[in-house]
Amino acid sequence: MKALVTGGAGFIGSHLVERLLKEKYEVICVDNFTLGKKENVDKFKKNKNYKFYEIDINDNEKFCDTLKNEKIDIVYHLAANSDIQKGGKNPSVDYEDTFMTTRGVLELMRRNNIKNLFFSSTSAIYGDESSKKMSEDLGGLKPISYYGGAKYASENFISSYSYMNDFNTMIFRFPNVIGPNLTHGVIFDFVKKLKKNPHELEILGDGTQTKPYIYVPDLIDCIIFMTKKIDKGVHIYNVGVETATSVTKIADIVCEELGYKDVKYKYTGGNVGWKGDVPKFQYDLTKIHKAGWTANYTSDEAVRETVRSIK
Repeated sequence: MKALVTGGAGFIGSHLVERLLKEKYEVICVDNFTLGKKENVDKFKKNKNYKFYEIDINDNEKFCDTLKNEKIDIVYHLAANSDIQKGGKNPSVDYEDTFMTTRGVLELMRRNNIKNLFFSSTSAIYGDESSKKMSEDLGGLKPISYYGGAKYASENFISSYSYMNDFNTMIFRFPNVIGPNLTHGVIFDFVKKLKKNPHELEILGDGTQTKPYIYVPDLIDCIIFMTKKIDKGVHIYNVGVETATSVTKIADIVCEELGYKDVKYKYTGGNVGWKGDVPKFQYDLTKIHKAGWTANYTSDEAVRETVRSIK
């Protein structure tokens, strides 16, 4: 099997590339290093089953032409802006890096007759639905961030292309994904802030924001398990954990694991960290559990393991 991983030098992408190579796939990795890091993929260079292209997917002609002879069996499309705060300051970031990269991948598949697609979507497509346990068939979705809107638009474009071109497509709606080599997010920010000032920690919002955090090895296990065979059509799954962790609890774990004592927490106030942030959400995971997958780590355990990987 030959797999193309877009965004393969990124946090999740590099973990997926590593696992696919262990599973004896031939892997083509594509990244333009907007968020991905060369050190994440340099370790694969000597593997005979690994090939890397530094390409901007939005240069569609070059992208399609470069890969036209590769005979790709499946595309794992992870290339996107994953920093919601960054996108919140400039809508063009999510339009270009999240939606248009999806359009570029779909055109690659259409032109080169590639039939299998995995797409990394997000809980952000649901918007602020904190009063509901969110299932895959929840209707009336209203994303509140540019990122969520771009991912939801991507899902709809994928649905259209899949029907028109007979693609076999699997969409995972990720929660917060954490683990080794994390590049941004609340844990990353807390560690950075504490290094600067070990006595006081600024916490955005009131600290009660509570979300499920999934450990990246668990997520990769699920991706590999569920994409060994994809049926025709579009198949959507919420992927996550049953538990959740508050921002204040994350701060406690970071301080405990890294040995910071008597740290004063300074809250900025309000129930969200930034405009477009969702304070709480809970997935209905019935569908993915029925498919035979359950996470090994709870949300708190995922946070603790991530901090330990930093330590």
